[in-house]
Amino acid sequence: MSSSDLDDLQSRLAYRFKDIGFLESALTHRSMGPAHNERLEFLGDSIVNFVVAEALFRRYPEAREGKLTRMRASLVRGQSLSQLARRLQLGETIRLGSGERKSGGRRRDSILADAMEAVIGAIFLDGGMSACQECINKWLESELASVNPNQVDKDPKTALQEWLQRDRKELPVYRVLEVLGPAHQQTFRVQVQVDGLTEYPIGTGASRREAEQAAAADALDQLSTL
Repeated sequence: MSSSDLDDLQSRLAYRFKDIGFLESALTHRSMGPAHNERLEFLGDSIVNFVVAEALFRRYPEAREGKLTRMRASLVRGQSLSQLARRLQLGETIRLGSGERKSGGRRRDSILADAMEAVIGAIFLDGGMSACQECINKWLESELASVNPNQVDKDPKTALQEWLQRDRKELPVYRVLEVLGPAHQQTFRVQVQVDGLTEYPIGTGASRREAEQAAAADALDQLSTL
């Protein structure tokens, strides 16, 4: 990754780093070794959720909490963030280990979404919250303007939680059973414990988030047949 690559990326991000080290860290996948972007990803995940929540709160004053929650989920879920990363051509600059490069890691949704969150975390550390808000609102301008409060599908985890709350049951509990495969190509197995089910569903996915959604979808299927 050359300095010109980083310059081009900063132009696409519409943000110029004062400390380029933050951006370099955000673009370093865990397959490169112990100095990777997962801490920045953790930070960016919280920031993008807050920024999008505030933007939706201001744009849609009539929308109730449930609709706001689903709208936010549709904009910050892994697929949406990976699409944003592709639009910004983030994959071209992500630093990957040889195994991940050979297996097509630059095109993998989970890697792209995680890197996007890490870049957001890096911008926060470099420029503060106002810089994050300006960037995220600019990147998602059309999505924020076009999302329809009445036409947003519920993701399985949200739908499962609402189902259980409606029946006054305990909220679901997600537990990671195991993580399989090498660090650059892991598969997560997650079990969801649901009040009312005798057998708890297990979901698998390339990330914990994907595995939880798969387990929740299975639980909904089981509940609908009771």
